[in-house]
Amino acid sequence: MTRAGFVALIGEPNAGKSTLLNQMVGAKVSIVTHKVQTTRARIRGVAIDGETQIVFVDTPGLFKPRRRLDRAMVAAAWGGALDADMIVLLVEANRGLTEGVEKILETLTEMSQGRTIALAINKIDRVKSETLLGLSQTLNARFPFVETFMVSAEKGHGVPMLRSWLAGGLPEGPWLYPEDQIADLPLRMIAAEMTREKLTLRLHQELPYQMTVETENWQERKDGSARIDQIIYVVRDGHKGIVLGNGGETIKAISKAAREELEEFMGRRVHLFCKVKVREKWLDEAARYTEMGLDFKDGNG
Repeated sequence: MTRAGFVALIGEPNAGKSTLLNQMVGAKVSIVTHKVQTTRARIRGVAIDGETQIVFVDTPGLFKPRRRLDRAMVAAAWGGALDADMIVLLVEANRGLTEGVEKILETLTEMSQGRTIALAINKIDRVKSETLLGLSQTLNARFPFVETFMVSAEKGHGVPMLRSWLAGGLPEGPWLYPEDQIADLPLRMIAAEMTREKLTLRLHQELPYQMTVETENWQERKDGSARIDQIIYVVRDGHKGIVLGNGGETIKAISKAAREELEEFMGRRVHLFCKVKVREKWLDEAARYTEMGLDFKDGNG
């Protein structure tokens, strides 16, 4: 009998949700950077464990929202959790019980009725075993988790055990996606996310949050390659200069890195062209949110 269902990964920004998702799926479907709040849309990655298909919902990090984009991201995160069959709360071992985790536990208590919720303590290689045990006891005293797992999403420790447990808890039924599909995002959005990751990694100013990438055009060529045209929206002229770099050097490096990763992901040649546009009010435009897979209305105060 086959099983299939949705698992939501929730937690604070930078808790390791995207890294865990990529480990579970065995491919890179969610962007992973050292910056917080890099996952904006609910990215579904599809993993197979035996006869079970697990559809992971990688939600944006849960944090205190300050502006429209923040509010839309937090709404998307809780929406992903509410829609799922099972929920995994990911907590960083080295940060412990933070104010943010406290808030998440409060909300989980309000919405936990009838839901299977597990705890995964991540980055276990960064703390001593007695610290891990103490954190596990503290968190389980605050909330009745069904199971607790110790994992290192980066190194893969404990990940197969967690995946296997999740597989056994999902409902019986037919698979939801074709066997060879690893994500339900359109390729256009995956391509935009990959470019945005390279921008985030390269630019250490406050740019990443004030910037978005959209795939404007996708053309399949007769030789089997693809031409992809993308727009990078920034809010100020000064930001445009930073993204372009001296003589266009920065944008060239970013485009090259994104193209190489796309070629590896798609298994064929890619011709990637990126241009930068100043759009001061993009954070208040509904179309930009739709491109990111977010609901513009969720950003209302």
